[in-house]
Amino acid sequence: MWNKQTLVQFTGSLFKKVTQLIELYIEQGVLIAGERLPSERELAKKLGINRSTVVHALELLTERGVLIRRQGSGTYVNHQKWGVQAYSSINWRLPAHFYQNKQSFYQQKVAQVRAQQPHICDLANGDLPTNLIPKLQLPNTSLNELIMHEKNSDALQLGLPSLKTQIALYMQAQFAMRVDINEILITSGTQQSLFLITQGLLKPGDAVGIESPSYFYSLPLFQAAGLRLYGIVCDNEGITLESLANCVQQHQIKWLFLNPIFQNPTGFVMSDKRKQAILAFCRSQCIGIVEDDAYSSLAFKPDLAISPIKKWDQHNQVIYLGSLSKYIGRNIRIGWMIAPPSIIENLAKIRQHIDSGLSILPQLLAQEYLQHYHLVHQQQLRQVLHIKAQQLMQWLDCYFGGDIAYRAPQGGFHLYAHLSVNTVAQELALLNQLLLNGVIVSQGADFGDNLGTIRFSYGHFEPLLVR
Repeated sequence: MWNKQTLVQFTGSLFKKVTQLIELYIEQGVLIAGERLPSERELAKKLGINRSTVVHALELLTERGVLIRRQGSGTYVNHQKWGVQAYSSINWRLPAHFYQNKQSFYQQKVAQVRAQQPHICDLANGDLPTNLIPKLQLPNTSLNELIMHEKNSDALQLGLPSLKTQIALYMQAQFAMRVDINEILITSGTQQSLFLITQGLLKPGDAVGIESPSYFYSLPLFQAAGLRLYGIVCDNEGITLESLANCVQQHQIKWLFLNPIFQNPTGFVMSDKRKQAILAFCRSQCIGIVEDDAYSSLAFKPDLAISPIKKWDQHNQVIYLGSLSKYIGRNIRIGWMIAPPSIIENLAKIRQHIDSGLSILPQLLAQEYLQHYHLVHQQQLRQVLHIKAQQLMQWLDCYFGGDIAYRAPQGGFHLYAHLSVNTVAQELALLNQLLLNGVIVSQGADFGDNLGTIRFSYGHFEPLLVR
């Protein structure tokens, strides 16, 4: 594991090679959260380098939050990677390990099971099940009309006007929000929206606040942009004002990225009171908010607080991200961003330089869905997901015999659970047992959480597939 030959694959000075080696071992799961590294003297001897070089590398990784050094105890892998600044992807000479598949030991076993067993209960899959995708029909549009639309795509950088009109009507019906279509940018989904924001509104080294845990934590685009992520402690309503204030006091937070409605992975719903308090605090601190709303139309009860933070935004402080991927499937990649016209025009120009705009066909399908399908289909989707959530809870109670803690989902896709484990080995044994029973899950560590947390995506729960 530690020898002079392992440094040959890297470039740069010796201390940089050591830092890259340690980062690679963490990314590949060779070094796990909380693990103690060999002593400075031992590392220097095994790598065949001076001790001062090792000290330099360890100090650099400690400053970046990758490692924790405890006097008299040793150097450990930080159990949470919050605050780690990765290298920017705007660099043609990325280290080779950036391109390698970064999978934990459990993820490697999951890949093997998926390849060997065609019939499994994949509760790690957060996408809409194929049998719940609506059967959309294209509007009465000729091929010539589609070709003309594509030819005029440069003039449609912000998206198809007729689709933007449908989105404005959708926001009015869902949340009683009035949205000017000039504030809407059509995107190919939330991932593209986030990428454009990181490229157009942020720069490497900027500090960003996100919920802890959060699916934002697992997105490579944040690491690729060289951003520093800071997790903000949550309760059952999302981030607390106290934890947000503490984070802002310690770090120069520039933007806050939130998923306040049926949050991924926890499933919590932020109350309207909390939303307004967070908005007011961020305004006082000149912090922008990026709000991802992927699940708000999937509430199991009619009295939940599903209105977005954007509804109370009076000062162009919130960028709202909407998407249809959880309703019509990920293959029709259509989402939208609501922001001041100057912002979306600049981000559209960045997009135009990167991929020459959007295709017309998925926009027409999204328009058709919002115009003719969404009311009936989303009602059916809520009913099916509610039933699957109840079936999953019954199975969990039976399988774990009470040794599991969770809150009943109120909507969305996910159930987040806490297990009675104290070590990595105990958690892995439990996960392996689930695999033997044909069940795949997502570890809380994938979202920046602690040991013993698991996300179940109940849309894919099939009682007949579990053993």
